[in-house]
Amino acid sequence: MIMKGKRGLIVGVANNKSIAYGIAKACHEQGAELAFTYLNDALKKRVEPIAAEFGSDMVYPLDVSKPEEFENLASSLKEKWGTFDFVVHAVAFAPKEALSNPFVETTRDAFGIAMDISVYSLIELSRYMLPMLNDGASILTLSYLGAEKYVPNYNVMGVAKAALEASVRYLAADLGPRKGIRVNAISAGPIKTLAASGIGDFRFILKWNEANAPLRNNVTIDEVGNSAMYLLSPLAGGVTGEVLYVDGGYHIMGMAAVDEEEGKAILNWDKINK
Repeated sequence: MIMKGKRGLIVGVANNKSIAYGIAKACHEQGAELAFTYLNDALKKRVEPIAAEFGSDMVYPLDVSKPEEFENLASSLKEKWGTFDFVVHAVAFAPKEALSNPFVETTRDAFGIAMDISVYSLIELSRYMLPMLNDGASILTLSYLGAEKYVPNYNVMGVAKAALEASVRYLAADLGPRKGIRVNAISAGPIKTLAASGIGDFRFILKWNEANAPLRNNVTIDEVGNSAMYLLSPLAGGVTGEVLYVDGGYHIMGMAAVDEEEGKAILNWDKINK
């Protein structure tokens, strides 16, 4: 198995519909030993059964807005493992009003929260875990197409994801010379997750992506998980600073969907949204 003997930390699992769950599943199936974090007591009740499903009792609190919890997590992992091989960062948040209001009305506080939780947390997590990462270790985060193109109702999260992708490149250049540590991101297509529920008209976005993607479907957490496992594994030993699109090819498209029966572009939103 590709990940046999590897140990990794999964940050951001909310439930078994999460992209982070798909990543954990793929890594576990390939032999990896896993540790998990949870945000609060309510999520702890969801994360503990997931950890048990993957043969782990390593479940630790981590609110990325609290530096002391990074310190406690690092201490716990050092005591339990000493060193390990990969980190998955699947954390993002913006206040609801920052996603529903016009972008120009984004408040300073909402902007700061989105950047702190969604972007700075990757930098801080990398810094705290760095002393324990083995040679050739891998760090992976999750992005979305809204980082580079306008997506309705994505608003401040698009700006945050753009900053996250830039952070991937800077971290890759910074950490590569340090024990060959690699840093990459996956830009996944839209998936029904807890985080996605806060985006307006998300059902339409799913339909639109399915109609426009070259593969004519939406990706699953298993497909994203398998791609993530590749980036976390020795198979991607020469890959760093990259954003890998796992979206059925949607990001390459520049025109509207084509109705295969009528042979023309679908411009009727009702037809897409039926």
